[in-house]
Amino acid sequence: MRDDREKLGKNGSEGRNILRTKNDVHEYETSVNTSRNPNETESAAMDVEKTMESYPLFQDVHIMVFAGFGFLMTFLWKYGFSGVGINLLIAALGLQWGTIIQGIFRSHGQKFLIEMKNMIHADFSTVTVLISFGAVLGKTSPVQMLIMTILEITVYAANEYLVFKILWASDTGESMTIHAFGAYFGLAVAGILYRSGLKEKHPNEESVYHSDLFAMIGSLFLWIFWPSFNSATADEAKKQYRAIVNTYFSLAASVVTAYACSSLLESRGKLNMVHIQNATLAGGVAVGTCADMEIPPYCAMIIGSIAGAVSVFGFKFLTPLFTTKLRIHDTCGVHNLHGLPGVIGGLAGIITVALEESDSRDTSTDYFNDDTLVVLVNNLFAAEKVHDEIAKVMGSTQP
Repeated sequence: MRDDREKLGKNGSEGRNILRTKNDVHEYETSVNTSRNPNETESAAMDVEKTMESYPLFQDVHIMVFAGFGFLMTFLWKYGFSGVGINLLIAALGLQWGTIIQGIFRSHGQKFLIEMKNMIHADFSTVTVLISFGAVLGKTSPVQMLIMTILEITVYAANEYLVFKILWASDTGESMTIHAFGAYFGLAVAGILYRSGLKEKHPNEESVYHSDLFAMIGSLFLWIFWPSFNSATADEAKKQYRAIVNTYFSLAASVVTAYACSSLLESRGKLNMVHIQNATLAGGVAVGTCADMEIPPYCAMIIGSIAGAVSVFGFKFLTPLFTTKLRIHDTCGVHNLHGLPGVIGGLAGIITVALEESDSRDTSTDYFNDDTLVVLVNNLFAAEKVHDEIAKVMGSTQP
């Protein structure tokens, strides 16, 4: 027994690397053989410290995924348990599948490291499905959502690889690649699942006092941690700081605008809780693409104000139009919270880069073209898919 311990001590690196030798797919970031080169020990320790600096951001995003989106789905008075429960199921499967599929795309078939950034990106892929889940809330079973999770994260990973690794576009808060993509993917599924009975509002599609209260708690979780979401993947400290500040002011502006527009559109100046729960978050979505860019705070506030107003008007006018005319029943109104603000975010990124100072025009020209192409490819392609699915559904329901 003692000899075995001594042998293990002499070959400690083998014990530390057991995951590397037995796993053909991935390895942990700390799986470094330090028995021969002492310099590698110091390098590995520095890598671990750098990785752990991202842990608070990872936890913030994690809270958004499990608590924020989970409670936001509880506004339906008879779907609270299922809203939170299926959200947890989707997130648990999605983060595992997202880690694998994104690692495969980024490693080109080689082993890939599991570090904090990978875990954040896995949560991001899960957010895409949770956004789409909002469009079909109350109309799908858990098994259907699991299938949708596998399919959507696969398509999301391919789209993300196209945007960031081939087009080299900038979208630090992923307004286009997460929010717009997830919203229009969900609308496509909602179009497929449309039934004629959904044209008239279902009795269960209502909220009560306590369900709205829980949904508002979810909104507050999302609102508080959204600066972390938009800054979590920034590759430099100064960009991360800019993303936090810009998101902070954009969110604040969207809240004020959402309250004003809701009071303006509702009878007798009352506030609509649907607007308050959702449109107040639109600023965080819209500023995501240009969050890490050099924009003054007032520009972030303008973006947030526009997004908040557009979101409220979308809930008031577009959601009923989608249901009655386009045969798309959007339960949570993800088109108004994620779809339209995501498009606004892409356009804001284009305008921001186009207006950069003259000393960076050569670089900004490439950026401008890339972001323009991303908006066209990511959003218009998704819209075309929605149109095709709607056409199929409408064709199948014609007498």
